[in-house]
Amino acid sequence: MDFPLFHLDWLNDRFLIAMIAIIHVFINHGLAVGFIPYITLLEQQGVLKSGSDEITDLAWDKMVQRMMMVGFVITTTMGAMTGVGIWFSAALISPNSIGSLIRVFYWGWFTEWIVFVLEVIFIMIYFLTWKNSNKSLRAKQRHIRFGWFLSAFSWLTMAIIVAILGFMMDPGNWIEEHSFINGLTNPIYLPQLLFRTPTAMVVAGAFGFLLIMLFTKKSSAIRPTALKTTAIWTLLWLPLSILAAIHYYNVIPEAMTANMSTAVGTMDFELYYDLLKKIILIATSSLALLAVWVLWKPKKINLVMVIIPFVLSLGFLGIFERVREFIRKPYVIGDYMYSNLIREEDYPLLQRDGILKHTTYTAITEITEENKLEAGKDVFMVACSRCHTSQGINSIIFVFEKMYGIGKPLDINGMKAYIPNMHNGRTYMPPYPGNEEELDALAHYIFYLQQSGATLEGAQSAGAQLNPTHSVEHFIEQKSKQQ
Repeated sequence: MDFPLFHLDWLNDRFLIAMIAIIHVFINHGLAVGFIPYITLLEQQGVLKSGSDEITDLAWDKMVQRMMMVGFVITTTMGAMTGVGIWFSAALISPNSIGSLIRVFYWGWFTEWIVFVLEVIFIMIYFLTWKNSNKSLRAKQRHIRFGWFLSAFSWLTMAIIVAILGFMMDPGNWIEEHSFINGLTNPIYLPQLLFRTPTAMVVAGAFGFLLIMLFTKKSSAIRPTALKTTAIWTLLWLPLSILAAIHYYNVIPEAMTANMSTAVGTMDFELYYDLLKKIILIATSSLALLAVWVLWKPKKINLVMVIIPFVLSLGFLGIFERVREFIRKPYVIGDYMYSNLIREEDYPLLQRDGILKHTTYTAITEITEENKLEAGKDVFMVACSRCHTSQGINSIIFVFEKMYGIGKPLDINGMKAYIPNMHNGRTYMPPYPGNEEELDALAHYIFYLQQSGATLEGAQSAGAQLNPTHSVEHFIEQKSKQQ
């Protein structure tokens, strides 16, 4: 309500964040948090495998370096860009929630940015000094120690961010205390961190299987050993990931687990929730079976056998992120701010006075018959557009047409009766925040969207008008009247 709102009507605003975030998690978990310690372990094994007159097994070391090159290139390009991209997209689409999170976690986020920058620098040092580390055993050992140091930094970046992600799901007693420590020690933090840590290691193992197959020949003497090492790595971490997932699920508030089936996709997808649970089971089982098969017959492994569990493991991670993002609804910050970016404590005021009176960027201060559609558009932008579009993904028109009949004209009175009570039936929906006049304007605007096929432009293309009652001139005028 305090910012001009960016909006992508064809894509859906939250879908933009989701795309960037999921790609970042793939990279962060699979090629940084889990991958760096995995690569360091492989590098260390090269030294242990070498003869007494060698610094390291050169063929093995070359394979590991090529694997690290993939991690280095992707993490320092796509990983870094999507990490920053989450910031940009979230600040555009959800400025109120980002502002609140910065106020709570200022020093935590400040620390994370320092750690993140250092992590990028350390990754560059680790990779770019690889060849020089082979000049002496002492240099190689120093390089390996640096790899373990880098591993800790990669994990620390995730550990800080997970505190914020946990807070968004369940702030715990921060609601009463409003302190940084209370926010940091939210009840979801440690369970989520305990889940993400072994899961990152497992996904790194999936990446490892794939890269070993790509960077070694079938006749290579080092391929079976490398695959076996990766299999042991995966089998050690996979049970921990499963146990942590169960614990994590058990600490999620009941209201959130009730959203789980819808969180997997949409209301249409709810029927397939059981199927997707099976897919998650298949993903973990296929990776375990691959690891066991590798230990039994490593020379029988082919690329297809590796690609399938790899893709499924990424799918599992993607589904997890989708579910985590959705189940906290109707909140964007649990028990504090709804997904429409309106604080729970502000609802009584807005339902009494109306949204538009307290919205900084709107030209409408009083609803009339002449400006009803314009007022409805502004109400929709504030109250609905963070999750819904007019004609695009998660279209508000399609939502109502599914209720009243595809292609049939929407019933304005029916919408006016439904909207104030929608949160009772669909618990992931925030309550309607406005007054009766604005409800009427909103219903008319939604009807207009259906009939006209019009789309909703965000502030980035339509511009923004300052609420006349929020201007400096108005403030000065009011002060002079009081005097």
